[in-house]
Amino acid sequence: MRRRGVTVLLGALLTTLLSIGVLGAPIPYVVLGPGPTVNTLGTSNGKDIIQVTGRPTSTSAGQLRLTTVGVQPTVKLRSALAGWFSPDEAVVPRELVYPPGESQEEVEKRNAEDFQNSQSSAETAALRKLGYQVQVLVKTVTPGGPSAGVLKAGDVVTTVDGQRVTTAGRLTELIRAKPAGTPLTIGYTRAGAAATATVTSREQDGRPRIGIEIDQQQPHPFTLSIDLGDIGGPSAGLMFTLGIVDKLEPADLTGGKVIAGTGTIDDEGRVGRSAGSPRSWSGRRRPAPRCSWSPRTTAPRRCATRSPTCPC
Repeated sequence: MRRRGVTVLLGALLTTLLSIGVLGAPIPYVVLGPGPTVNTLGTSNGKDIIQVTGRPTSTSAGQLRLTTVGVQPTVKLRSALAGWFSPDEAVVPRELVYPPGESQEEVEKRNAEDFQNSQSSAETAALRKLGYQVQVLVKTVTPGGPSAGVLKAGDVVTTVDGQRVTTAGRLTELIRAKPAGTPLTIGYTRAGAAATATVTSREQDGRPRIGIEIDQQQPHPFTLSIDLGDIGGPSAGLMFTLGIVDKLEPADLTGGKVIAGTGTIDDEGRVGRSAGSPRSWSGRRRPAPRCSWSPRTTAPRRCATRSPTCPC
């Protein structure tokens, strides 16, 4: 009996140790949870998040808070089990957040670039809403290309086949909407004078192009910048846009309420759903907002890096 008792005790001890080892073993999953929210009308590290100089700004009674997703990148079975039973967390395969072949550092770098792009698009969309239109300028003309002898550096492209060119991206869309070899009527201004010309697109790198490099500008008589770190991904664009408009217009968009939201936005002002990009894991929580929304439609994804010039 004594030997049997010792055997049972040793077996139980071994089972316990194995269980502890299994629960503490890392698994190929990540845990997603609510991250902190940030008031885009407020401050971060003692500085305004949305900074405007050269123009009066308004103060709102409420808040416009962007929401974030926290990611726990290294997960053990114990944490995964807790996440599966938590109403505030989700356990997903690691490859959905960190694709195979990409390191965690590479993903975080891409998310940082997406975040910078979201700020640029927010500024463009907000300024367009406020009446400051985008100008798409010809920076260079490819020698021997479709636009050689027709367009010149400094021309402002205004239309393609009668459709307005509102951003550099829109010009690219209009050119690519028709197959290579299609004659396109290009509207432009040169030295303030409006004109039109016919340019026949050619295929290059598998896409129709008209042989110009363009630059997007948006003149406005004040400076505007966004200063916020430790967040990645493109999904802050919508709330940044609303924050800029709220600051630069006298009307209070918040109506005195605390409003939280998420969503991407492009230069055209098209809103898309949250991309759910990871950020640094944080256990911090904020009071629940009185109003919140998340768009259901998806806007076209931007390139990972945004260049001031691009070929068309």
